[in-house]
Amino acid sequence: MDAPSAWDVLDGVTLPRGHRIEITDGKIVLVPRDEYQWKVILEAAPQIKQQLAARGDILSDVMIDFPSSQYGYAPDLAVIAPGAERNSRGRFEWHSLEAVLEVVSESSRDNDFAKKVRLYAECGIPVHVVIDPEAGSCTVHRRPTRTGAYEDETEVPFGADLVLPLAGREITVKTEGFPKAGDLG
Repeated sequence: MDAPSAWDVLDGVTLPRGHRIEITDGKIVLVPRDEYQWKVILEAAPQIKQQLAARGDILSDVMIDFPSSQYGYAPDLAVIAPGAERNSRGRFEWHSLEAVLEVVSESSRDNDFAKKVRLYAECGIPVHVVIDPEAGSCTVHRRPTRTGAYEDETEVPFGADLVLPLAGREITVKTEGFPKAGDLG
Protein backbone atom coordinates (compact mmCIF):
# COMPACT_ATOMS: atom_id res chain seq x y z
CA MET A 1 0.00 0.00 0.00
CA ASP A 2 1.20 3.50 -0.82
CA ALA A 3 2.13 5.99 1.90
CA PRO A 4 -0.41 8.74 2.63
CA SER A 5 -0.47 11.52 0.07
CA ALA A 6 -1.18 15.20 0.59
CA TRP A 7 -3.71 14.84 -2.23
CA ASP A 8 -5.83 12.41 -0.15
CA VAL A 9 -7.59 15.38 1.50
CA LEU A 10 -9.09 16.29 -1.89
CA ASP A 11 -10.77 12.92 -2.52
CA GLY A 12 -14.40 13.60 -3.42
CA VAL A 13 -13.97 17.40 -3.51
CA THR A 14 -15.19 19.31 -6.57
CA LEU A 15 -12.36 21.65 -7.52
CA PRO A 16 -12.93 25.09 -9.07
CA ARG A 17 -11.92 25.58 -12.69
CA GLY A 18 -9.26 28.08 -13.69
CA HIS A 19 -7.10 27.57 -10.62
CA ARG A 20 -4.23 25.30 -9.74
CA ILE A 21 -4.38 23.48 -6.45
CA GLU A 22 -1.23 23.19 -4.34
CA ILE A 23 -0.73 21.91 -0.83
CA THR A 24 1.98 23.71 1.11
CA ASP A 25 2.69 23.21 4.79
CA GLY A 26 -0.53 21.17 4.98
CA LYS A 27 -2.67 24.06 3.65
CA ILE A 28 -4.70 23.86 0.43
CA VAL A 29 -3.92 26.84 -1.76
CA LEU A 30 -5.82 27.90 -4.89
CA VAL A 31 -3.39 29.52 -7.30
CA PRO A 32 -4.72 31.31 -10.39
CA ARG A 33 -2.71 30.65 -13.53
CA ASP A 34 -1.50 33.83 -15.15
CA GLU A 35 -0.97 34.46 -18.85
CA TYR A 36 2.83 34.43 -18.59
CA GLN A 37 2.84 30.95 -17.07
CA TRP A 38 0.54 29.59 -19.73
CA LYS A 39 2.56 31.07 -22.61
CA VAL A 40 5.86 29.72 -21.25
CA ILE A 41 4.33 26.24 -20.85
CA LEU A 42 2.95 26.38 -24.41
CA GLU A 43 6.43 27.29 -25.71
CA ALA A 44 8.46 24.80 -23.66
CA ALA A 45 6.29 21.65 -23.53
CA PRO A 46 6.31 20.75 -27.25
CA GLN A 47 10.06 21.31 -27.49
CA ILE A 48 10.69 18.97 -24.56
CA LYS A 49 8.17 16.36 -25.75
CA GLN A 50 9.73 16.22 -29.23
CA GLN A 51 13.24 15.68 -27.85
CA LEU A 52 12.17 13.06 -25.31
CA ALA A 53 10.72 10.82 -28.04
CA ALA A 54 10.24 7.45 -26.33
CA ARG A 55 12.73 8.16 -23.53
CA GLY A 56 10.43 9.55 -20.87
CA ASP A 57 7.34 11.74 -20.87
CA ILE A 58 6.27 15.25 -19.92
CA LEU A 59 3.29 16.30 -17.82
CA SER A 60 1.83 19.68 -16.94
CA ASP A 61 -0.22 20.46 -13.82
CA VAL A 62 -0.57 16.77 -12.93
CA MET A 63 -0.58 15.69 -9.28
CA ILE A 64 2.66 14.06 -8.15
CA ASP A 65 2.89 12.17 -4.86
CA PHE A 66 5.71 13.48 -2.66
CA PRO A 67 6.98 11.72 0.49
CA SER A 68 5.26 14.22 2.79
CA SER A 69 1.55 14.54 3.47
CA GLN A 70 2.20 18.27 4.00
CA TYR A 71 3.10 19.00 0.36
CA GLY A 72 1.16 18.33 -2.82
CA TYR A 73 2.44 19.89 -6.00
CA ALA A 74 1.41 19.55 -9.63
CA PRO A 75 4.47 21.04 -11.35
CA ASP A 76 4.03 23.38 -14.30
CA LEU A 77 6.15 20.91 -16.29
CA ALA A 78 7.48 17.58 -15.04
CA VAL A 79 9.81 15.33 -17.03
CA ILE A 80 9.07 11.71 -16.14
CA ALA A 81 11.96 9.23 -16.29
CA PRO A 82 11.86 6.42 -18.85
CA GLY A 83 10.25 3.30 -17.41
CA ALA A 84 8.66 5.11 -14.44
CA GLU A 85 5.55 3.44 -13.11
CA ARG A 86 2.45 4.88 -11.51
CA ASN A 87 1.52 3.99 -7.94
CA SER A 88 -1.77 2.34 -6.90
CA ARG A 89 -3.46 5.79 -7.02
CA GLY A 90 -2.53 6.08 -10.69
CA ARG A 91 -0.02 8.87 -10.02
CA PHE A 92 3.71 9.21 -10.43
CA GLU A 93 5.84 9.72 -7.33
CA TRP A 94 8.71 12.13 -6.73
CA HIS A 95 11.39 9.54 -7.55
CA SER A 96 9.95 9.27 -11.10
CA LEU A 97 10.90 12.87 -11.89
CA GLU A 98 14.02 13.68 -13.89
CA ALA A 99 13.30 17.41 -14.01
CA VAL A 100 10.72 19.90 -12.81
CA LEU A 101 10.14 23.31 -14.40
CA GLU A 102 8.15 25.88 -12.44
CA VAL A 103 7.05 29.20 -13.94
CA VAL A 104 6.90 31.94 -11.33
CA SER A 105 3.77 34.04 -11.01
CA GLU A 106 3.11 36.91 -8.63
CA SER A 107 0.95 34.65 -6.45
CA SER A 108 3.50 31.82 -6.30
CA ARG A 109 6.83 33.63 -5.76
CA ASP A 110 7.41 32.39 -2.18
CA ASN A 111 6.65 28.79 -3.07
CA ASP A 112 8.66 28.79 -6.31
CA PHE A 113 11.80 30.46 -4.91
CA ALA A 114 11.93 28.83 -1.48
CA LYS A 115 9.59 25.99 -0.54
CA LYS A 116 9.62 24.11 -3.84
CA VAL A 117 13.38 24.42 -4.21
CA ARG A 118 13.82 22.96 -0.72
CA LEU A 119 11.30 20.12 -1.21
CA TYR A 120 12.54 19.16 -4.67
CA ALA A 121 16.15 19.07 -3.42
CA GLU A 122 15.20 17.00 -0.35
CA CYS A 123 13.41 14.57 -2.68
CA GLY A 124 16.51 14.26 -4.86
CA ILE A 125 14.94 15.62 -8.07
CA PRO A 126 18.04 15.97 -10.27
CA VAL A 127 17.06 19.13 -12.19
CA HIS A 128 14.76 21.91 -11.01
CA VAL A 129 14.27 24.97 -13.22
CA VAL A 130 12.65 28.17 -11.97
CA ILE A 131 11.44 30.27 -14.91
CA ASP A 132 10.88 33.90 -13.93
CA PRO A 133 9.10 36.11 -16.52
CA GLU A 134 9.60 39.16 -14.31
CA ALA A 135 13.40 38.76 -14.35
CA GLY A 136 13.44 37.36 -17.89
CA SER A 137 15.56 34.41 -16.81
CA CYS A 138 15.63 30.75 -15.88
CA THR A 139 17.55 29.34 -12.92
CA VAL A 140 18.70 25.76 -13.41
CA HIS A 141 19.29 23.95 -10.11
CA ARG A 142 21.36 20.74 -10.19
CA ARG A 143 22.95 18.31 -7.75
CA PRO A 144 20.35 18.19 -4.98
CA THR A 145 21.24 17.59 -1.36
CA ARG A 146 19.07 15.97 1.30
CA THR A 147 19.42 19.16 3.32
CA GLY A 148 17.09 20.98 0.91
CA ALA A 149 19.52 22.81 -1.34
CA TYR A 150 21.07 22.38 -4.76
CA GLU A 151 24.86 22.53 -5.06
CA ASP A 152 24.85 23.94 -8.60
CA GLU A 153 22.83 26.90 -9.88
CA THR A 154 23.04 28.44 -13.37
CA GLU A 155 21.21 31.53 -14.67
CA VAL A 156 19.98 31.44 -18.27
CA PRO A 157 18.54 34.68 -19.68
CA PHE A 158 15.48 34.53 -21.94
CA GLY A 159 16.76 34.35 -25.52
CA ALA A 160 19.54 31.88 -24.67
CA ASP A 161 19.16 28.09 -24.87
CA LEU A 162 17.95 26.41 -21.69
CA VAL A 163 19.73 23.04 -21.41
CA LEU A 164 18.18 20.34 -19.23
CA PRO A 165 20.89 17.80 -18.32
CA LEU A 166 18.89 14.58 -17.95
CA ALA A 167 20.21 11.08 -17.31
CA GLY A 168 22.28 10.13 -20.36
CA ARG A 169 20.95 12.94 -22.57
CA GLU A 170 20.30 16.66 -22.79
CA ILE A 171 17.14 18.51 -23.76
CA THR A 172 17.51 22.01 -25.21
CA VAL A 173 14.66 24.51 -24.91
CA LYS A 174 14.73 27.68 -27.01
CA THR A 175 13.60 30.53 -24.73
CA GLU A 176 13.33 33.43 -27.19
CA GLY A 177 9.52 32.94 -27.25
CA PHE A 178 9.16 33.14 -23.45
CA PRO A 179 7.28 36.34 -22.58
CA LYS A 180 8.85 38.78 -20.13
CA ALA A 181 6.64 40.60 -17.65
CA GLY A 182 5.34 43.69 -19.39
CA ASP A 183 5.58 42.16 -22.89
CA LEU A 184 1.91 41.21 -23.01
CA GLY A 185 -0.71 43.76 -23.65
